[in-house]
Amino acid sequence: MKLSDFDYKLPKELIAQRPANPRTHSRLMILKDNKIEHKKFYDIIDYFQKGDVLVLNETKVLKIKLEGKKETGGKIELMLEGEDGTAIVKGRIKVGDKIFFNKNITGIVEEKNKNKVKIKFSIPTQKVIEQIGKLPIPPYIKKELKSDSEYQTVFAKKSGSFACPTSGLHFDEELLKNLEKKGVKFAKVCLHVSFDTFLPVEVEKIEDHKMHGEYCEISEENAKIINSAKRLFVLGTTAMRTLESLSKPDGKIYAGNKVTKIFIYPGYKFNLKYSGLITNFHLPKSTLLMMISAFYEKEKIFDAYKIAVKEKYRFFSLGDAMFLIK
Repeated sequence: MKLSDFDYKLPKELIAQRPANPRTHSRLMILKDNKIEHKKFYDIIDYFQKGDVLVLNETKVLKIKLEGKKETGGKIELMLEGEDGTAIVKGRIKVGDKIFFNKNITGIVEEKNKNKVKIKFSIPTQKVIEQIGKLPIPPYIKKELKSDSEYQTVFAKKSGSFACPTSGLHFDEELLKNLEKKGVKFAKVCLHVSFDTFLPVEVEKIEDHKMHGEYCEISEENAKIINSAKRLFVLGTTAMRTLESLSKPDGKIYAGNKVTKIFIYPGYKFNLKYSGLITNFHLPKSTLLMMISAFYEKEKIFDAYKIAVKEKYRFFSLGDAMFLIK
């Protein structure tokens, strides 16, 4: 398959710059029985029944984005990768340069290799994050967040992610409680999204693409909940990546953890039997678009995307959602 097979045209004005308010009032496209329905996200409760299991990714986004200036006044942006001061850098910089941050924090560039640097800060790196760190929102979102909560799910608990599992942003506490009252069980997994998730696929033959490694884990308790499901639903591609990484062709999930490099694209054979996937509208030529095209029929996905553009759905991280029901 070619990378161009996963391209589509999207008007820039459909890239969401602000989340829905309230978050459950985003639009929801339902794909079921070869039909498309247009709903609000809070209507999703109507598609669940007692005994269903919904899998959530409880990763929490780290505040690892730093903005500073060189002595010359040039702007520098850093995405911290570790407490040793390693970071992805945006802006021109060389070894020995001094960077000035807010709250009188400074840093010296000790090492540089392409777009990666190692910074020696004037205070411990963890203190830097606590005092001036920002959430690393995707580059296509041009507006500042009103609050950090706009880019964290209400069930986020385990810090370690470079990006939010954004399909989870449509849920609030009330909707989760109402699902629970209906008899839906929740299984919690964790996958920490790496910075490489923002990098484009650069090979034309998608089978040649090498996926980035992402840490994921499932506890014994949550594995039992998943294996006991009458119908299994998944919230987001990150949760599905975790399930497929820690399951086997016998159709069961196994407790454990690993760094997964799994690449799911059309032709992939899923280990588990799923009843549905809740996801956002993804970027053209992205591995996430390839993944949902593997889960559902590619032609149906692209037909749905055409309708979403025509109906002016809001796309990407802060945009609307779709529910792929099998």
